[in-house]
Amino acid sequence: MKTIGITGGTGFVGGHLTALLVAGGYKVILFTRSEGRQSANPLVSYSRLDASGGLCDPKALAGLDAVVHLAGAGVADKRWTAARKQEIVDSRAAGTDFVIAKLIAHAPACKTFISASATGFYGPDQPGKIPFTETAPFYNDFLGDTCRQWEAASQKAAAFARTVIFRIGIVLGKEGGAFPQFARPLSFGIMPILGGGRQVVSWIEVDDLARLILYAVENEQISGTYNAVAPTPVTQKQLMQAIAHVKGGLAIPAPAPAFVLKIMLGEMSVEVLKSCTVSSQKTLVTGFKFKYPEIDGAVRGLLGKE
Repeated sequence: MKTIGITGGTGFVGGHLTALLVAGGYKVILFTRSEGRQSANPLVSYSRLDASGGLCDPKALAGLDAVVHLAGAGVADKRWTAARKQEIVDSRAAGTDFVIAKLIAHAPACKTFISASATGFYGPDQPGKIPFTETAPFYNDFLGDTCRQWEAASQKAAAFARTVIFRIGIVLGKEGGAFPQFARPLSFGIMPILGGGRQVVSWIEVDDLARLILYAVENEQISGTYNAVAPTPVTQKQLMQAIAHVKGGLAIPAPAPAFVLKIMLGEMSVEVLKSCTVSSQKTLVTGFKFKYPEIDGAVRGLLGKE
């Protein structure tokens, strides 16, 4: 039985991935900054790992066959003050350096390292909206440079393990990520349209993301950088219309002008308003099959209307 370690495993994506791994018979160690957590499932255990405090349990690392590295301060959790931006960068770049150093020292059996990154690596769409592929350069803004540093740290794992980096798009799930924020106003008959609603959203359904990560764990021919996005990006307005159509009922468009979002969100509004069309072609070539390649099916699944 293989043992998979997950940093950030107690979060939204980590929860779905843990359930999938356990269903497949894997043993899972969830690395967390919290002390004393316990699991009722004999295949799941918790271990202390705190990069900022320099803390880890070498014994937990010793038996790992693979690591999925998802840890990082939430990009959209708080307003982007200078201190918060530094925390976001440090939790990814320095945090990844810490994890890899401890794996080198204490995890001799770990031969697979899978790390999250984000489509924030890319900038806004250029004229013609040619989808970004994995060969595109990073965009020199806050998130682009953060992803660059994050990926550079992750690449250090290639010295001892097969390394896979996923540039993850907007993750849609009913209990976390962006989807509840989009869907909630429709319960009151309101359909928010952010900016002009024409910005392209490169998205992925959360269980497809978990399946893609497991696919990378199990297929040794997969290495390098891949975009973790569904094959059919949509505009923000199309996304809202898809949710409204599946939910049914009243859906009155409620535009949120760009200047209002800039006042409310500050610099973070750039990401809300940015159009970023990202290609999934390299991921598809590996043979991975999306359960939800199109937004209508994903929304029906998330709302239990399949």
